[in-house]
Amino acid sequence: MKIDKITVLGDGGWGTTLSMLLAEKGFGLTLWTVSSEYAGYLNRTRRNVKFLPDFTIPRRIKITSDLTEALCGAKVVVLAIPSQYLRGVLDRIEPEDLRDKFIVSAVKGIENNTLMRMSEVIRDVWGNFRVSVLSGPTIAVEVARKIPTAAVIASGDAKTAEILQNVFFTDRFRVYKNNDLIGVELGGSIKNIIAIACGICDGLKFGTNTTAALLARGLAEMSRLGVAMGARAHTFYGISGLGDLATTCASKYSRNRGVGEKVGRGKKLKDIISRMNMVAEGVPTVKSAYELSKKYKVDMPITKEVYAVLYKNKSPLRAVDDLMKRRMKEE
Repeated sequence: MKIDKITVLGDGGWGTTLSMLLAEKGFGLTLWTVSSEYAGYLNRTRRNVKFLPDFTIPRRIKITSDLTEALCGAKVVVLAIPSQYLRGVLDRIEPEDLRDKFIVSAVKGIENNTLMRMSEVIRDVWGNFRVSVLSGPTIAVEVARKIPTAAVIASGDAKTAEILQNVFFTDRFRVYKNNDLIGVELGGSIKNIIAIACGICDGLKFGTNTTAALLARGLAEMSRLGVAMGARAHTFYGISGLGDLATTCASKYSRNRGVGEKVGRGKKLKDIISRMNMVAEGVPTVKSAYELSKKYKVDMPITKEVYAVLYKNKSPLRAVDDLMKRRMKEE
C-alpha cells in the first residue's frame, strides 16, 4: 500500500508536532481539531497559540473540524487525543470508514473505570482493528525544534511495525520497533505518575538523591505491574520505559512534574488543573493505576502515595515519610 495521506486527530502540542514532522516528509497531512472555531483560527493564523505557540504550522497541512473530511483518503490515522476524551471521539467515527487504514495511538494513559489501555479502548469501540502505538521520550516542543529524539513504534504485526517505522523515521526522530504493546503503553502511562512524585519532592525542596530513588523504585513499580499484565520486563528498560520516565521526571516542559511541584508547594490540585491549557495525563491515570495494582495484587507504593496525595488529601510530606518508613527489604 502506498501511503500518501496521513490524518492526525488532535490539535494538542503532540498532535501538531507530529503533523509538522510528517508533512515535512512529504505526506499529505490533515490535522483535525474538535472546535470549528479553533480550526478557523488555526487556518488563518497558522499558530497553535494554546499548545505550541512558538511554531508556524505549514500551509500544506490541512486543518479541519470535520471528521469525515479529515479521514477521507487517509492511509494512516494517528490518534493524539487526551486519554479520558479518546472514547468520545472514537464514538463519532464509523469503523467502516477506517477499513484498510493503519491506526496509530500516540496517547499515553489508562482509561478510568474500564482500566483499559488506549489500544484496548480503540478496539473496544471500533472492533478488532490492528492498532499500533507510538511512544517514548518525546517532549513535543523538543521534537518540533528538531532536537534528536528516539521513540518506539509497537505493533503485534512485524510488517506493520516496519511500515510505520519508515513513516515516522527522520534524521532527527529515530524510531525503534517493538512488539510488546502492553509494556510500551504501560511505560508511557505509569511514568507520568512517577513524574508527579518527582515534582512533589521538588516542591518540597528535596534533592537529587530523592529523585534518583523515585526513578529507580518507580521503574521497579512499572515493571512489576507490566509483567503481571503480560508485558516483558525488558521493555521497561528501553526507550518507552526508562527513557520516557527519565525525560518526564526531569524536563522543564513536563506537565506532570510541574503539577507535582505545585502540589509539593501546597497548591490545591483543582486550582492547578483549572489554570492549565494542556492535560497532565498522570492526574487521571493514577486512579486507574491504583486500581490495577489492586486488581493484579502488585505492590506499587509510590503510585499509592501519589493517589493519596491527589485524591485523599494526604499531606505530601506525610506521603514521603510513609514511603521512607516502609518495612525494610531487599532491592
